[in-house]
Amino acid sequence: MSALGKIAAGQFERVIAPRLGAAREEVLVGPRAGQDSAIVRLGAGRVMAVTTDPLSVVPALGFEASARLSCHLIASDLWTTAIAPAWASITFNLPPQLTDAEFEEYWRGMSDEWAKLGVAVVTGHTGRYEGCDYSIVGAGTLMGVGDESAYLTPAMAAPGDRVIVTKGCAVEATAIAGWLFPKRLGERLGEAGLARARAMLAQVSVVADCRAAVRAGVREKGVTALHDATEGGVLGGLLELARACGHDLAVERARIPLAPEARAACEVFGTDPYWTLSEGALIVTARPERAAAVLAALADAGIAAAEVGEVVPGAGALRLAEPDGTTTVLAEPRPDPYWPAYGRAV
Repeated sequence: MSALGKIAAGQFERVIAPRLGAAREEVLVGPRAGQDSAIVRLGAGRVMAVTTDPLSVVPALGFEASARLSCHLIASDLWTTAIAPAWASITFNLPPQLTDAEFEEYWRGMSDEWAKLGVAVVTGHTGRYEGCDYSIVGAGTLMGVGDESAYLTPAMAAPGDRVIVTKGCAVEATAIAGWLFPKRLGERLGEAGLARARAMLAQVSVVADCRAAVRAGVREKGVTALHDATEGGVLGGLLELARACGHDLAVERARIPLAPEARAACEVFGTDPYWTLSEGALIVTARPERAAAVLAALADAGIAAAEVGEVVPGAGALRLAEPDGTTTVLAEPRPDPYWPAYGRAV
């Protein structure tokens, strides 16, 4: 049986990357490993950023919270281009057991969140079909327009840039664990710790992180790349960024934030917190002379962040300095253990 979650990078390069339809010269950035959004030239110095991602329902979270989460997962990807989303196309392939009232609650929550994000829904499709089930119930596409001189891609990270991680490991996995099995997690963390884990649901987004970071400037004036750590966790996100820019990332594991709630949640899930679902953690690379300004901008926005390493010459690997003084060189990502763990938990 094939592994759950995103397909492996090697399969992407072998099956998808060589077959992308027509070649069009206005496509500046198309599908590639570590690149969550496309960039299309519109002319007159303007570009359009486009991204797409699944929409999900996590029954333990409820329909409104699941809708908010889906909105922010897609908006976070687009914001890593430093371009704000403006328009959405939404497709629902709903499971037959989802009631009209439940779908209405989900859509009301989604519409309200799109409004807060400044996004207009402009087209879509909605239907119920046999063979569909939770947690994936459709897909959404977001688009936004910005200046050609100011967008970002992970390929722009360069040797000498400092690497910054916001929030820490397993943000999304921790939040879901807090709602999925509160009794088991509460036994490890106590009532206050469980409340902190559940509250992390509000942090499962990097929209505010991106907004804050780019205030320090972009490209040579500040931030050179933004990448959110989703499937594959923080280590997977760091490795994706290394592969996308074609340089190595030298990172110290001990400097990557790991909250006690995240450690406990991953013990309950049976997953590695460094490699599991971490939406909410933003990986930033910044010119060395601007790294302090980026950290200050994040702090001003109330977002915890840590400098964890730097971009160094190489061929797209992650050099991970371990607490015992050894260095692990990672060239291939590990499968995210979240999806099989979630299936076992449900």
